[in-house]
Amino acid sequence: MAPPSPSQTRQSIPRDRFGSTFSAYKLQTYHDPSSRGPSSHSIRTLAWSATGQHIATGSADRALRIWDPTKPTPKSSTSLTGHTGAIERVAWNPTRDNELASASSDGTVRFWDVRTRRSTAEIKLGGEGFTLAWHPGGRMLLAGRKDDVLVAIDSKTTKPTPLTLLPQSVQTNQTIFSHSGAEVILTTGAGTVKFMAYPEWSVLHALNAHTSACLSLDLCPRGKFLAVGGSDALVSVWDTTDWVCRYTLSEMMGPVRSVGFSFDGCYLCAGSDEGLGVEVAHVDSGETVHVLQTAHPAPFVAWHPHRYWLAYSGDPGGLKIVGPQGLG
Repeated sequence: MAPPSPSQTRQSIPRDRFGSTFSAYKLQTYHDPSSRGPSSHSIRTLAWSATGQHIATGSADRALRIWDPTKPTPKSSTSLTGHTGAIERVAWNPTRDNELASASSDGTVRFWDVRTRRSTAEIKLGGEGFTLAWHPGGRMLLAGRKDDVLVAIDSKTTKPTPLTLLPQSVQTNQTIFSHSGAEVILTTGAGTVKFMAYPEWSVLHALNAHTSACLSLDLCPRGKFLAVGGSDALVSVWDTTDWVCRYTLSEMMGPVRSVGFSFDGCYLCAGSDEGLGVEVAHVDSGETVHVLQTAHPAPFVAWHPHRYWLAYSGDPGGLKIVGPQGLG
């Protein structure tokens, strides 16, 4: 699976220096002023824009907010209103930095222009929204419903239109596209990772990844590894050349809700809603190089697309990001 085109990124930090370097970065809290309280404002999804200039968060209390990571004050953020249910997933268009899509339990997907703060279109899914994945070309958006139906949406028509309904025979938890856009990769409740051809939607093959449900996944920017998080509290790391599991990360305390590679593909972390701390592993060796201490479980984690900045959810105070404010 070929990696995306190279972009201007910072130089990688060697494995033996990562822990000392990363631990010197400052931790910043981004508090949403519209929060109705810590429990209702639980962040359910977060995502960086392609350039890393913005990060979006969606919450159980319908709050959808865009943050400038270098300006943690609420007045520097943007609130997007319109959903009537919890925000389950946010995803930025990979080719248009100001276009955001959001899926909600209200049964809709909304498209947003963050410059105008307005919803440019609304798609009724016919069921509660659960997952989102953009094709690398930035035209097609694949949404998933909680009843395990995938909905392909053409976002570049005058009015975005659902193209195809794709019922799945097994619980489907997360979807992503390969870097080439030729495959859709799905995690399932049967412990498998399923590969489908795009745009034919035919099943290519399935990977028996875990003995329980597969919940989350991410493809290394270099295209070399696929990481899969399971309800068994394990992260399995697969070599995409021969589809052999190279190792597993076993320090999680509960179901793995998110996994993510750093911009250079050198480091990997995962999030769970049980246990404390975020483990950072060196991808090539599987060695733990740092543990980010957290006061609360951090179910959703996401690396900045071009820097060693790490965002995570789970703290009652709001979104947390390590890095934007520099060194300690």
